[in-house]
Amino acid sequence: MICNFILLYIELSPSAGGERRTYSDLWGRGRRNINKHIMKKLSRRQFLGKSAIGIGSAVIASQLPLNLSANVFSRTIKMPLGFQVWTVKDMLVKDFPGTLKIMADLGYQSVEMCSPPGYESSGFGPLMKLKPKEMKNIIHDAGLICKSSHYGMDELRNHLDERIKFAIESGQTQMILSSFGLPKNATMSDWLRAADELNMMGVKTKKSGLQMGYHNHHMEFEKINETLIYDALMNRFDPEYIKMQFQVAVISIGYKASTYFTKYPGRFISAHLADWSPVKKKSVPIGQGIVDWKEFFATIKTGGVKNIFVEMEMETFKESATYIHSL
Repeated sequence: MICNFILLYIELSPSAGGERRTYSDLWGRGRRNINKHIMKKLSRRQFLGKSAIGIGSAVIASQLPLNLSANVFSRTIKMPLGFQVWTVKDMLVKDFPGTLKIMADLGYQSVEMCSPPGYESSGFGPLMKLKPKEMKNIIHDAGLICKSSHYGMDELRNHLDERIKFAIESGQTQMILSSFGLPKNATMSDWLRAADELNMMGVKTKKSGLQMGYHNHHMEFEKINETLIYDALMNRFDPEYIKMQFQVAVISIGYKASTYFTKYPGRFISAHLADWSPVKKKSVPIGQGIVDWKEFFATIKTGGVKNIFVEMEMETFKESATYIHSL
């Protein structure tokens, strides 16, 4: 099995303060990264040699891409910086390998896909020709990992076994439902019935070694009879079978991710990152809006977050990555 990253625990020399730090090496093709934390490029042999003499423990992947680019995670986020493909879908379907490499060059280390069959009508149809392992290899060759993908409710209802197989063969560990697809006038009973249905799907995915998750939009932060839909869903979802993917963009209507990470500890698996300017009344690159990112990253461990994915327009990706890597 191809392991996705290597954690090296190296005790620094006294001249560096004797501080223990965690270094994570993400594979790549020798590209330049955009942040000041980039380490000197190492060959496979050099890397293994250095890891062997490092003080501390190392968990080493059984197989690695031949060209390695050593990259230090930000001390703050301590996880790969990812992006969601939705906003770059037009580029992606025209040149899948090339678009992934562009994103890796901007400083991204993981990607969250959208299920090609489930999103065929949204433009992802051309990717249906790729077999799961082929898709996995292309992502790997670009220097990225892919542990998560969005799925639609209809495909999970009608083709759950096929999608589970696809997720496993493409290397995913998380299946995220992007939306129930309920109408705007849905009742609370409609929401709760959909939550019960997803709970049952989550049981099946869990047995297959996959974690089911749910992605919110702004609509879950509306109220029905004075009850916030999001809170009602959190009370209905089984915490073992359904984890949450928090959409940070709801900051534009006054809701903070950190509030929910602390209110519902351990209930989250990932987050979509975005920022908002009330002055410009539009999304802005991460770090240039009203989200308190230090507070956000201080609470993600409490929330249980394992993955973060920037989901913004293409022109914001570079500045957003630069800011996050600087934390």
